[in-house]
Formats: sequence, structure tokens, C-alpha cells
Amino acid sequence: MRTPYVDRPPQRGSDWKTIKTLIPYLWEFKGRVIFALVCLAAAKVATVAVPLVLKEIVDALDTKQAILTLPLVFLLAYGALRLASSLFGELRDVIFAKVTQHSIRRVALKVFEHLHALSLRFHLERQTGGMSRDIERGAAGIRFLLNFMLFNILPTLLEITIVAIILLVKYDPWYAIITLGTLIVYVLFTLWVTEWRMILRRNMNEMDSKANTRAIDSLLNYETVKYFGNERYEAARYDETLQKWEHAAIRNQTSLSLLNTGQATIIAVGVTLLMILATSGVVAGTMTVGDLVLVNAFLIQLYAPLHFLGFVYREIRHSLADMERMFGLLTRHEEVKDKPNAPDLVVKRGAIRFDHVAFNYDSRRQVLFDVSFDVPAGHKVAVVGASGAGKSTLSRLLFRFYDVAGGRILIDDQDIRDVTQTSLRRAIGIVPQDTVLFNDTVYYNIAYGRPEATRDEVIEAAKSAHIHSFIESLPDKYDSIVGERGLKLSGGEKQRVAIARTLLKRPPILVFDEATSALDSHTEKAIQAELRELAVNHTTLVIAHRLSTILDADQILVMEHGRIVERGTHNELLAHGGSYAKLWAMQLREQAERPRRAVGNGVVSP
Repeated sequence: MRTPYVDRPPQRGSDWKTIKTLIPYLWEFKGRVIFALVCLAAAKVATVAVPLVLKEIVDALDTKQAILTLPLVFLLAYGALRLASSLFGELRDVIFAKVTQHSIRRVALKVFEHLHALSLRFHLERQTGGMSRDIERGAAGIRFLLNFMLFNILPTLLEITIVAIILLVKYDPWYAIITLGTLIVYVLFTLWVTEWRMILRRNMNEMDSKANTRAIDSLLNYETVKYFGNERYEAARYDETLQKWEHAAIRNQTSLSLLNTGQATIIAVGVTLLMILATSGVVAGTMTVGDLVLVNAFLIQLYAPLHFLGFVYREIRHSLADMERMFGLLTRHEEVKDKPNAPDLVVKRGAIRFDHVAFNYDSRRQVLFDVSFDVPAGHKVAVVGASGAGKSTLSRLLFRFYDVAGGRILIDDQDIRDVTQTSLRRAIGIVPQDTVLFNDTVYYNIAYGRPEATRDEVIEAAKSAHIHSFIESLPDKYDSIVGERGLKLSGGEKQRVAIARTLLKRPPILVFDEATSALDSHTEKAIQAELRELAVNHTTLVIAHRLSTILDADQILVMEHGRIVERGTHNELLAHGGSYAKLWAMQLREQAERPRRAVGNGVVSP
């Protein structure tokens, strides 16, 4: 058995590879990106110019200087630069907002489409809770990465460069040396500790996904939990994962405090050294009070964002880890893919042929062996057999959820592997054994068969499926919500909705996979009459459990252990006295015993 999706640890991929994945989405708006970067640069230049003007204001007000005058020009310049810094920053955010949100939308859509393109095998193995949490964190990571990498790391580096140049040109080289030395030590320390912390972060994410998976899985199986009284067992399983997450989260927070303490120590040492130098310069007369204010303002302006830069870098690394799992979904290869330039399926008559088909879900266990049969256009062919004989696998292969391992499947002499999957599935309608509905209205679930259908067509399909009267009896009629996976409806009601949905689709080929297994006898007979009428003009493949529902089939195939062991009409198979005859006798015996069991249990018919 394959390892479930959520249990696969994230690959330690290249961060640059993850970032490069986003570039095409950003470059769709290259004009906006460039303009936003220009605004960013202008805002930082204005920010760096503020301490320079402040120095001139302080020096102009120094009583040791010449005549004390009001430095109106510098004050106006100071105010203008402050305003320019804010305005350019806000303009940058407005310009870049469309880039960020559109990129998130495009990536989310691409992941969504890719998930639908993946094979049924992936979706049978996936764990929905963990996967949904990975996608949620990944989308948030993209938003953080785009905003903070472009608008915090880049501008901070630009500001550091400008300040270092000013200090180097205007003052003693030691100012620039101490500033750059502090930055280098700070960055190296941050990189070293953050890389170590990423292991803890990945582990915490893994536990978070597992916990969410168990919670969602348990809630989806609410009734099963209640049937067996396993609420405490489910809570214990959930808490087991939460304990591991708690341990990882505590280690993550402890390491964060260590990182913050180390960063604060490095910055404090650098600031202290620079202030000692500046104060000594003022005392020695080589620097003015304005110069001291300038250096102090630069330090406040520089080290505040630098301290924030440490946080941003950590969060960007975390975001990359979060995005890693989401983008990992895009690396999952589609098991079933259309051939390049594959044409659409052209259905003229709708004849189906299984030609020496072999198949296995797992290389260690083959499911179908040399299966060959025809469903002529407009005919009805039924497949019967014990559970696990391979009956439902036939419908999955016909829909091309999997590709055959051997042989081929033809529709009107066209190999279904040579045509597009969209056109193939458009030509086939199915009523599955296990009907799962969307958590929406009854109307929505029926109309899903053909979303562009009119309301009258939807109601007509419901009438044909003998569910219209039931829907009309509901408080909200067709606007009634069916609940998660249709749990507000009974099994029979769900199957009638599924039949109505398929009738609305109007496909030339029909597949009924145990389509009436959850219906009572009265409703089953009524729907069988509709299905027989519908099958007159359709090619129909019926996978049946109740043999009474396929008496009118043009041909019945009996499967055992992945092989067709008998074929013929109902009467021919009974006359043959083989496996089908035994199944028929067994079902007749069960029907005869059912009333006796009811009487024995104290249930007496009126």
C-alpha cells in the first residue's frame, strides 16, 4: 500500500526554485512591479534624507553657532520628506496590491486545477485535512513572501547601503566599519540560527497537518464514531498528534527567544560603540551636536528595520517551508494524460468494446484478466458477480480514471486513450453505487449534470427520477440544503438525485453502478421502468447486484476473480446452470426468507 499524502515529509527543496516559481506570475504585471520598486526607492531616499535635514535644523538652532534664526526652509523640507516617505510607501502598496492578489489567485487556481487533473489513485490515497491545511498555509506564505521580501528586505538593504556610504564619506571610517561589521555579524547569526529552526518549523507543520487530517476525517465520519461510541478514542488519537505538535511548537518558540536575544545583543553592542564614537567627537569638537543627532537618527532608523529584518527573514523562511508543500502538489505527475493534440471523441452510435483488457491497481495484484465484450449501440449489457470480482473497475476504466495495463477500450472504434478525457466523460453518464452530493441545494446537485439547463429541465429530470414529489414536500423545496456529502438525505433519496442528475446530462452512453441498490422495492420498480425507457435510445452498461433489475438486459456477463466466466441472456444463463443460476437461486431464497425473518422478529404485516 502506498504511503498516504500527508505522511510524506516535505522535500528539502531549493528556496530559489520556490521563488522562481512565482516570477512568471509577478512578471505578468512587470510595469506595476517596476513602478512599485521606483516608489520603494523614492520612499527610502526620502527616509534617509530626513536625518540629514534634522542635522541642519539642530545646527541652526545651536547657540554656539552664529545668529540664532528660525530654520524655516529646513523645517519645511523636513516635513516634505516625512510626507514623501509615507506617500511613496502608500503608493507602492496600492500599485503592488493587484500583483500580490492576482498572483495568489493564479497559484491557487493552478493548484486546484492540477488536483482535479490528478488520477483517482492520488485522491483515494490523499488525506483531505492535511492537504487543505498545506494549501491554506502555502497561500498565506505567498502573500507574506511577496509583500515582505520586496518591501522590507530590499528597502532595508538599500537603506543600509545609503547610510553606510554617507557615514563613510562624511565621518571617520570607523563609523562605516562598525555599522557594516554589526550588520554582517547580525546577518550571519540570523542565518545560522534560522536554518537550524527550519527543521523545527517543518516538524511543527507536519504535526499540524496530521492533527487537522485526523480532525476532518473524524468529523466526516461522525455517524460511524457515534455508532461505536468511540468519541474518547477519537479525542485520544487527535490529542496524541496535538501533543507532538505542542512539543514542536514549544521548541520552536524557545529557539525564537534565543534568536531574538542574540540579535538584540549584537545590535546593542553596535549601537553602544557608535554612540561612544559620536559623543567623543562632540566632546573633542570634531563633530557638532547636529552630527550626533544625525548618527543617532541613522542608528534608530537603521537598526529598527534591521531588527524587523530578522523577523521578516525568519518568516520568509517559514513561508518558503509552507509553500514547499503546496508547490509539491504541482510536482505530482498526472497518471492519466491526454496525448498531445488529442482530438475530441466523436460519438456517432455509442458502441463500446472492451478488447482483451487487463488491469491492476497494484503491481502485486492483478484485478482484470483478458476481459473482452461488446456493448452494441443502443443495447443494454449487465455485469454481475460477487464483491471484488472487478465489476466496478470496468466503469472506472471506461471513464479513464486509470489506463488499462493491457488491451484497449473502444467507443465507436476510437481508442479512449487517443481522445481527450473531457470529451470522453462528456459522452458518459453514471449513477454510482455510493452517491456523494455537494453541500448545497437539491436544485444545485441535480443541475450539476448540466449547469446551463433551465429550471424546467431540472424539474423534469427530477420527475423522471421520481423524486419531484419528495422535493416538493421539503420546507425549502428545491432550495433545501442536502448537508455535507448529502447526509441529510437517505441513501435512496441520494441515488434518485444522482439518477436525475444523469438524466439531465443526456449522455449517449449510460453506466449504472448498482444504481438502485439503496432503493425500496416500490421505488426501485418505478425507477427501473424509467431506466428501461431511457436505455432504449442509449448504450447502457449496468453493474448489478440485484439480478431482478437486469432481466431485460440484451446480454449478461458473469465475472469471477477478474475474468468473464459466463455470458448470455437471463434465460440462457439459467438454462446453462452455472454461476449465474446459483446466484439467481440464492437471491430467490433470500427473498423468500425475508418475510419469515420479519415474522420471527415480531413484525407482522397487516
